[in-house]
Amino acid sequence: MTPTALLTYSVKPRGGVVHTLHLAEALHAAGYPVRVVALGEPAEGFYRPVRAPCTVVPAPPPAPTLEERVFASVDALARGLAGLAGRYPILHAQDCISARAACLVRDGAHTVVRTVHHVDDFTSQALIDCQRQAILEPDTVLVVSEAWRRILREEYGIRATVVHNGVDSGRFQRASRRLAAAVREGAGAAGRPFILTVGGIEPRKGSDTLVRAIALLRARDPVLAVVGGHSFQDYRAFREGVFSLLPGLGLELGRDVVLPGTVADAELPAWFAAADVFAFPSTKEGWGLVVLEAMSAGLPVVASDLPVFREYLRPRRDALLVPQGDPEALAGALASVLDDPDLAEGLRAAGRAVAARFTWGASAAEHQAIYAALDQGSHQQAGSHRGGT
Repeated sequence: MTPTALLTYSVKPRGGVVHTLHLAEALHAAGYPVRVVALGEPAEGFYRPVRAPCTVVPAPPPAPTLEERVFASVDALARGLAGLAGRYPILHAQDCISARAACLVRDGAHTVVRTVHHVDDFTSQALIDCQRQAILEPDTVLVVSEAWRRILREEYGIRATVVHNGVDSGRFQRASRRLAAAVREGAGAAGRPFILTVGGIEPRKGSDTLVRAIALLRARDPVLAVVGGHSFQDYRAFREGVFSLLPGLGLELGRDVVLPGTVADAELPAWFAAADVFAFPSTKEGWGLVVLEAMSAGLPVVASDLPVFREYLRPRRDALLVPQGDPEALAGALASVLDDPDLAEGLRAAGRAVAARFTWGASAAEHQAIYAALDQGSHQQAGSHRGGT
């Protein structure tokens, strides 16, 4: 088994970081030599305890522009890796920043693996180029869905391998009902329909579409809770734009739309357990890990009709899928779940069955097979070189 470092750009609960930690823990539990390396504050560590070896490399000081933050982060992570990389022949990066850092420290003894979860819509040419290099430079590229495998082949000429996400279903099934009741009351949703979304307010999450849909449900007096919000990018202008919509839509921030922000990891299952329906009107996703988390909790899901979701969701059987950017369709689907107990119960049962198909243990086993093949290939290549001298 080849020691492997899993690299990520943050210690905060974003999708790629969540993926990295669960994968590392599953590999570690299987006896695989793995270490997580991330940028953050070493004294604070990750957003939750990690059941695998980990190293937090000091993050650079805040910088005024996204370009400066990205390139400073690449350099900082590369410096931190320089002292560790010798012990880990496989450097497995989970994002653009960590991929560029891994390639900076790569030498003949290293293999760089990159998982592409999705591709960001950067507008700066420097960042577009940086992201492209972070896809083209690694030795092996993985993706979490067939849709992104096709995109990388067509747009980058890369042949990627699909390795699916997993979910810790038991964690969400064990949510405290008492805490869930407290969450619901604290959100002002006692006696009101409670709609949950996770991921913060940002363009990719379709937040503007979602608040417009909530406004169309005003007769039912629902509460929308938006959990999460930490992001490397600065979405303040978009957030303010969404907030500015609320008065004209007849919605009040703090009453109809509540923002708990990034909640404690131990409390997250209770938020799923407290809600009546999960809304996920994203415009782009690599897989939608949070959808599996909602389904594990028995929460009916209404999501955008994206190709990645159709890889594991059957419309109207496992989830309700609506056209992207269509608030009327989104509102109609949410209303159907709220008004039809039989539909909601069918979605709950089907969703639990979907989530049960995806485990971190299975994902870790797929990764181990890939690492083993890479290790065998490197030994064969080294042997051929030795044989020729």
